Amino acid sequence: MSGAIEVGIIMGSRSDWDTMRHAAETLDALGVAHECKVVSAHRTPQRLYDYASSAVGRGLKVVIAGAGGAAHLPGMCASMTRLPVLGVPVESKALKGMDSLLSIVQMPGGIPVATLAIGKPGAINAGLLAAAILATNDPALAERLDAWRAKQTDAVAETVED
Repeated sequence: MSGAIEVGIIMGSRSDWDTMRHAAETLDALGVAHECKVVSAHRTPQRLYDYASSAVGRGLKVVIAGAGGAAHLPGMCASMTRLPVLGVPVESKALKGMDSLLSIVQMPGGIPVATLAIGKPGAINAGLLAAAILATNDPALAERLDAWRAKQTDAVAETVED
């Protein structure tokens, strides 16, 4: 992986890394430079403001924001940057991530957040979606993403028998 960091992965708590590491691993597999930070909407609001308001100037192109519970991080980030924000609902103990999903997906008109599935599948897909967004202007990444998808397709057997 080389080049400028184009994807920011943020999460509300260190405990969210168990989920969000899957976005990072997906980007690693595709050779996409990224950074990972803990930026809590509730406990570190100034850090969130500084992160989101400086994202464009630092060269980021996409932000992946994972949050559980009240899950305000993706929406608050989206309200402070023009970059695409991909929200990943982190599974919560109390409501199994449904609270996170509903919090992220119910953004008011004018502040879009692309909302992915709860947990690991959402984090993986956030990495893939970030790569797809970047690939619209990066032919080499487009080739790597096409190869990743072809490998995934080839891994699916056509029959149920060996």
